[in-house]
Amino acid sequence: MIEKLDDLLALSREQHFGRAPAACRVTPQMLSASVKNLENRFGVQLVQRGSPFHGFTPKGQRVLSWARRIVADSRTMQKDVATLRRGLSGHLRIAAIPTALPMVADLTTPYRSRHPDVRVTIASSASTASWRCRSTRRSTG
Repeated sequence: MIEKLDDLLALSREQHFGRAPAACRVTPQMLSASVKNLENRFGVQLVQRGSPFHGFTPKGQRVLSWARRIVADSRTMQKDVATLRRGLSGHLRIAAIPTALPMVADLTTPYRSRHPDVRVTIASSASTASWRCRSTRRSTG
């Protein structure tokens, strides 16, 4: 069902029965069958057929709105499950003042052991107050 909704979204993006199948990597017949299958399943006409493409019916527009949400949620769910399967990965950047560095190590060491595929970078610089003091100009007068 998700694949059929994805085909419908491709037709919406491309607005053309010739380009949409290429975007989905299916044949024109397969795309047409997907749309027809959805129309049969919902019992409403989704697409105004003709040459050239005439667009979606009002009911088709409503189904497109649902399809966008369903397909997006499906992709998000797949990514989330993949993350659960393999664990977190990516890059965590932490900035800390020098006096907080021992605490940062106390936090990141257990985190790194739980999530070895996460790269951690720690940057340290003087506090904002000392930065302000160095960058303040005194007026002479």
